[in-house]
Amino acid sequence: MTGEEVLTGGGVNHVVRAGDTVRRPVGPWTPAVHALLRHLEAAGFTGAPRCHGIDDQGREVLGFVPGESAGYPLPDWAGSDDVLVAVARLLREYHDATAGFPVPPDATWYFPPVEPAEVICHGDVATYNCVFREGRPVAFIDFDTAHPGPRLWDMAYAAYRFVPLSDPAHADARPVAEQARRLRLFADAYGLRPAARAALPETAHARLEHLVRHMREQAALGHPAFAAHLARGDDRHYRTDMDHLTRHASDLT
Repeated sequence: MTGEEVLTGGGVNHVVRAGDTVRRPVGPWTPAVHALLRHLEAAGFTGAPRCHGIDDQGREVLGFVPGESAGYPLPDWAGSDDVLVAVARLLREYHDATAGFPVPPDATWYFPPVEPAEVICHGDVATYNCVFREGRPVAFIDFDTAHPGPRLWDMAYAAYRFVPLSDPAHADARPVAEQARRLRLFADAYGLRPAARAALPETAHARLEHLVRHMREQAALGHPAFAAHLARGDDRHYRTDMDHLTRHASDLT
């Protein structure tokens, strides 16, 4: 198709914009994701792309969501308390909208379901998968990694990315006391139950462990993007943050 603009972002898929649509590669999980996106539209949730099916090149067609995402290094505005609160509220709205989704019995997901399957997790809630307008988050994008799971599984990873729950030696990281304050703010804005709050650091650790394992598996299968992630040391970065979460679990609870 002429007039296509290559979009940059996570670096895993080749994504282009054509007019007011986005064209992306499909996978075995695409039918389930499209059913989810159509459910969100019917439920009145505006914070996700609209699904327009498959084009004549076999690519999925999604509505383009105008705005900007925030990659690394993060712009200053992406680390504000206002953004943190708004993302937590958007995530809660998204989760609530998925709670009534009738999961197709033959559904295939990118990641296997995690029990208890309370909602459909986005799977990669991060600044680079969030669309902002005038510094305010308005939508999540890239639903490839969506899968059934507990609210906390999704929420803990979003907190890792947006608080962020990183070793203070890393770029964009904050002192532990500030991480604890922002994590409390995030949990308050989402409306997280007390029992779930106590499990946040442990769940964030488990989510990073899952991420590192997935990266290594995909690299071993010959996926060039994940091999590049390992080559630049992303797995070591996440391991350092996992140690940080273990070391400061009581401070972050």
